[in-house]
Amino acid sequence: MAKKMKQIAIYGKGGIGKSTTTSNLSAGLSRLGYKVMQFGCDPKSDSTNTLRNGAYIPTVLDTLREKGSVNAHEVIHTGFNGIYCVEAGGPQPGVGCAGRGIITAVDLFKQQRIFEELDLDFVIYDVLGDVVCGGFAVPIREGIAEHVFTVSSADFMAIYAANNLFKGIQKYSNSGGALLGGVIANSINKPYAREIIDDFVKQTETQVIEYIPRSVTVTQCELQGKTTIENAPDSAQAQVYLSLAKKIAEHTNSKTPSPLGVQELRDWAGKWGQYLLSLETGEVREELTANI
Repeated sequence: MAKKMKQIAIYGKGGIGKSTTTSNLSAGLSRLGYKVMQFGCDPKSDSTNTLRNGAYIPTVLDTLREKGSVNAHEVIHTGFNGIYCVEAGGPQPGVGCAGRGIITAVDLFKQQRIFEELDLDFVIYDVLGDVVCGGFAVPIREGIAEHVFTVSSADFMAIYAANNLFKGIQKYSNSGGALLGGVIANSINKPYAREIIDDFVKQTETQVIEYIPRSVTVTQCELQGKTTIENAPDSAQAQVYLSLAKKIAEHTNSKTPSPLGVQELRDWAGKWGQYLLSLETGEVREELTANI
């Protein structure tokens, strides 16, 4: 009996550490013995850089523009520990939809049955999560990914983007769309940051999969063009990423989240803003914390 491949989409606001987290997740899964493909779906085409010593690779769309047709093997490059690396790419600047690369690349790989040929355990889609529309919604809308995870810090705009993603998942959940596995809480160094994320997942009826602290180790490794898993395997940060990889490898039960309405989210954020201001001024009031 053939093994079952897991397809996972990682979303997150630009600049939140989504690609860093995704690459370390892929590296961690490969360290655990799984065959992994990382599929970069950001038009910047830099998702797989740290899996390949900082090197960019030709994208699916660039190769199509150059040659007119593509054998999928031409756009698959091997990275750290045998991880297969693919970049969907985007349109030429100022022309076309940035999500087109995802649609084109996914269709190409499905038509040529590449996933089956490579006998993969995991395909990890690294998807821009600022806007859940067009091509960026493909992994959710068409149920290509079985499980969706979002990377979010405790900052409001990151949570706002995560909440929008939850709305997209909810919209397509009754028509075969992907479901939410949970939140990967990134840059969690202060107790209040963890409390904010914990409250957000409680309000939206989901869960935190892992808490990832901000670490200079990650910066040092990325400046050398490598993941933390590869470059600092014995570091505390690498152990956090390995823990995340184990949890995602074992994850089976995803669900439909309950996103907050626009005003609900604003009111919720406002209460937390008041609470943090009170902490700063040393005037924490019991009635305020009781309402959070």
